[in-house]
Amino acid sequence: MTTFVGVEDMVRWLGTRGPAATITGIAARLEADLRRWPEFEKRERIASHTPFGVIELMPITDADTYAFKYVNGHPFNPARGHQTVTAFGVLASVHTGYPLFVAEMTLLTALRTAATSALAARYLARPDSRTMALVGAGSQSEFQAIAFRELLGIDQLRVWDIDPAAMVKAVRNLAPLGFDVRAATSATDAVRGADVVTTCTADKVRAVILADEQVEPGMHVNAIGGDCPGKTELDPAILERAAVTVEYEPQTRLEGEIQQLAATFPVTELWEVVAGRAPGRRSPDEVTVFDSVGFALEDFSALCFVRDDVAGTDLFRDIDLVAEPDDPKDLFGFATHGAPVH
Repeated sequence: MTTFVGVEDMVRWLGTRGPAATITGIAARLEADLRRWPEFEKRERIASHTPFGVIELMPITDADTYAFKYVNGHPFNPARGHQTVTAFGVLASVHTGYPLFVAEMTLLTALRTAATSALAARYLARPDSRTMALVGAGSQSEFQAIAFRELLGIDQLRVWDIDPAAMVKAVRNLAPLGFDVRAATSATDAVRGADVVTTCTADKVRAVILADEQVEPGMHVNAIGGDCPGKTELDPAILERAAVTVEYEPQTRLEGEIQQLAATFPVTELWEVVAGRAPGRRSPDEVTVFDSVGFALEDFSALCFVRDDVAGTDLFRDIDLVAEPDDPKDLFGFATHGAPVH
């Protein structure tokens, strides 16, 4: 049998743990996995692009566990009453090939993305950071805010979105959580004086959501909206004067903000910073950028964290996903036992 955590189970699990504890737990697991980065077999995600969006598979494995996530990105979906991003993930045994754990990952991806962003910021942002500008108030915004408060101490938020309803939604959800939050009048208004700027928009276009002149000395830019070829959010001039950290360089060269720059542009992978092999922030005035496109290790860590945390609870069910004949060589007999064969 295969352990399955569906949407209802995931919502109950999140309600039991709470978003803050869940995000910090995922971040801790990810930090530990980043420290053993060389143990993983890695590759860029496998993407199928259409005029409507993208469908991707994100695989990764260590010596014992193979993982993958199926995920889409369809920016026109909300107008049709659908989510922009949906996902599910699988953990399988390297030794048998059997799928051991399956989980919904629409919610879990939001949690792991926020955990990754805040973990990176703990190494890259100024430690006294308290104010964050959220440029883009979609489904990620509340998770990002909670993550940055838990891991970095952010408690003041300025929210900007071209959709006024999205800003109202973000303020409505975040104010009761104790944040000092307000809707900004423009991106410039949101960014002015911020310690951290998070950009997260959905349109699949080369855009300048954040201009170079808006970025002040010492800012940390958490760029999480550019995640496929032809989709960017930052003025390239920001990157050229910043220290840029990425998740997995071969993937980010194709999909991240640095797709706008020469292939020789220098970047640092996050695992190097976490493992102490490369510096994070070098000075209070340095501009740092986390050019995040999402990487399979983050899904691996999140899936493992959920699997371990729900063990021994009623927050999962077993599903009959793999045929198990008594005689492993007699699949035909298993399939036709007690049934007429035509």
